[in-house]
Amino acid sequence: MKVLMPQLGETVTDGTIVAWHKHIGDTVEKGEVLLDIETDKISTEIETPISGVLVSIDVAEGETVDVGTVLAEVAEVAEVAEVAEDSVAAV
Repeated sequence: MKVLMPQLGETVTDGTIVAWHKHIGDTVEKGEVLLDIETDKISTEIETPISGVLVSIDVAEGETVDVGTVLAEVAEVAEVAEVAEDSVAAV
């Protein structure tokens, strides 16, 4: 599941990634804080949308991105296991 830069207010069009609380490969639980975002109006914590594994971080700390930009991707544990299985089978 892709984690997108949310619309944090009617007039907010972008936000800056302040801090990531997880690293690629970390297990995450639905509702746990994944990152902090700051806009010209607010600072907020973004929660993980599903339980799984953080498989990518697409925007670095300090970068400013538009609403709707993919920030990261979280895969369900079953998806990660399936990819690992396929990788082993291909060797």
